[in-house]
Amino acid sequence: MSDRERIANERFNCTQRERAVFESGIKLATVYHQFVGTPVNLDTVSELESTIARSIEVQPYVESARIAIDRSYFTKDGDTYSYVSLTGDMIDAVVVIRIGDSKVTAEMRYDSVLKYPLMYVSDIQRSEPYTVNAQQYGGRDHP
Repeated sequence: MSDRERIANERFNCTQRERAVFESGIKLATVYHQFVGTPVNLDTVSELESTIARSIEVQPYVESARIAIDRSYFTKDGDTYSYVSLTGDMIDAVVVIRIGDSKVTAEMRYDSVLKYPLMYVSDIQRSEPYTVNAQQYGGRDHP
């Protein structure tokens, strides 16, 4: 563990599991708040999906990121003005965060019942037996 990672870990008064959930929220918020409003069309949508995913994957603790943009919003035979601005209801995102033995999958999907691009934790796993280093968690001695 680098000095920077050690210092960052000391700032968190929570378990690895709680931190992984927190980090997943940060990543999904980045997808939404950084990219909503981006001009996009059918010629650029694949590149935008890849760019968003790669920008999330460079952040700490990201194991993977998948972004899909709903193509039903685009005009197939458009002209130079035929683009749309990306909106939350167009984005389908899945991020997987791993911190220690905790693995969290979080998603952002448009929920038609709620009429809202909902961000939520869809899975939490432990990759190996769970142990807690109380010093690592600011003195907390339980997960």
